[in-house]
Amino acid sequence: MAKKSNRNNYLKQAGILAAAGIICRIIGILYRSPLTSIIGDEGNGYYTSAYNIYTIILLLSSYSIPSAISKIIASKLALKEYRSAHRIFHCALIYVFVIGGAASLFTFLGAELFLEGEAAVVLKVFSPTIFLSGFAGVLRGYFQAHGSMVQTSFSQIVEQILNAVISIYAAHLLIGMASSKSSTTKAIYGAAGSALGTGSGVVIALLFMLAVYALNRKMLHTRMAKDRHRYIDTYEDILKGMLVTVTPIILSTFIYNFSTSFNQTVYSKVMIYSKGLSVAETATAYGVFAGKAMVIINIPIALAASLSSAMIPTISKSSALGNRAVAKKKAENAMWTTMLIAIPAAMGLAVLAKPIMQLLFPQKDTLDMAARLLAMIAVTVIFYSLSTLTNGILQGIGKVNLPVRNAAVALVVQTVLLVVLLMFTELDLYALVICLIVYSFLMCVLNSICVRRYIGVKEDFKTMFLLPFLSALLMGICARSFYMGLSMFVKSNVICLIPSILLAVIVYAVAILKTGAVGEDQLANFPKGRFLVAAAKKSHLLKVEK
Repeated sequence: MAKKSNRNNYLKQAGILAAAGIICRIIGILYRSPLTSIIGDEGNGYYTSAYNIYTIILLLSSYSIPSAISKIIASKLALKEYRSAHRIFHCALIYVFVIGGAASLFTFLGAELFLEGEAAVVLKVFSPTIFLSGFAGVLRGYFQAHGSMVQTSFSQIVEQILNAVISIYAAHLLIGMASSKSSTTKAIYGAAGSALGTGSGVVIALLFMLAVYALNRKMLHTRMAKDRHRYIDTYEDILKGMLVTVTPIILSTFIYNFSTSFNQTVYSKVMIYSKGLSVAETATAYGVFAGKAMVIINIPIALAASLSSAMIPTISKSSALGNRAVAKKKAENAMWTTMLIAIPAAMGLAVLAKPIMQLLFPQKDTLDMAARLLAMIAVTVIFYSLSTLTNGILQGIGKVNLPVRNAAVALVVQTVLLVVLLMFTELDLYALVICLIVYSFLMCVLNSICVRRYIGVKEDFKTMFLLPFLSALLMGICARSFYMGLSMFVKSNVICLIPSILLAVIVYAVAILKTGAVGEDQLANFPKGRFLVAAAKKSHLLKVEK
């Protein structure tokens, strides 16, 4: 029993991280709705444009640090080389001090290279956050390597709460200060206020992680004192090893996420210089796509990102100990779990796109467009979830260069397609949708091929894809029909939407059990598994063994 518990611990830790990720995404959406009401679609466009550039620079400087550090340190902890593991931690702090500091300075001084006109002010506000994020990332990666996601999860929630509060307050305050100025200036001031909220969140997260480290410092040093390994890695060897390991992970994450910012740049340039739109009109249109539709689909994708973060150290440990069979089994379980959630999430967003958008971003002028965009890109939840998870699996087994190659191939294909569609058609934002689907699909397929080749993962098409899809299809029909029927008698969108979502959850849960997509053994491995199995048997959803 203990062995089973240990074997499934990574799923529990991933569940903790996933829950935190989803909570953060929900908080993010909840505060973006009143924020958009304050700064408007134009301000939302400026904020989103600056945030995308900030994210890319953060990816290159420090965003991938937690995953990279957790992988390196986890392999040392598996061999009980505690002093070497702690020395790696010190080297990582030096790394982010140098790289993060340079990236922060470059962002502040070179903001005009990325954004047009006064919108560059918003990006400059983000620059100090890049420097501080690196240190928080190192501390998170250190505890993730020890198999504990609680510290990271709690710090992320605290960060997002403060981000939400300060973003709304600062945006409201700055717009009030610019009340006598033009609407564009007020929009930029509001976007800058929201950027201040992001920085405030990172500061509180860093302080929290430092407090956690201080509380555990005595235990960590006691364990190092008991380390009897004669050889300790030198700082020179560690830094070289970090560059070899961290660089491909950073490049992979960068290219994987670069498509969003690159597409934003291409779209803006074509719309302004070829189609004749103003900067404000372009920012408003892009804000509907990236600041509304894309924000919503990031909620279910958070699960895959959390599973990926949990997979890297656990698979790295298995690989360091030569347990490829264990790594293969963990990868298969994680992929199955991801699809079990991603497929119904995509279906739910597609069939309830307008009610969801109306609840979260009710601006009437852009409601229909935002809802159509959300319904169309909902399928990318499946592709992005699987490709994000397989990225982590490949990095965990040491094949860090493969995600880089796959992302580069997908980026080239979608870039050519985007330029052609924008220049020679009138698709406008729909061109971004098409390219997003193509890019995420290519990443999903290429990564899955590599995972099968190098770790021997065998996806059971029936239980991993077909049965969840059929269950989700039934769920979607029921939820959509119930919403439409209820809306004929009740005019409140919220009152119609909430029971529709609850019905969807119930229908899907029943369907996956009755179709056999989830069996007793799999259900028992979920949180509160014994209770769920007992409840399912009592409800005659699982076969009772005689």
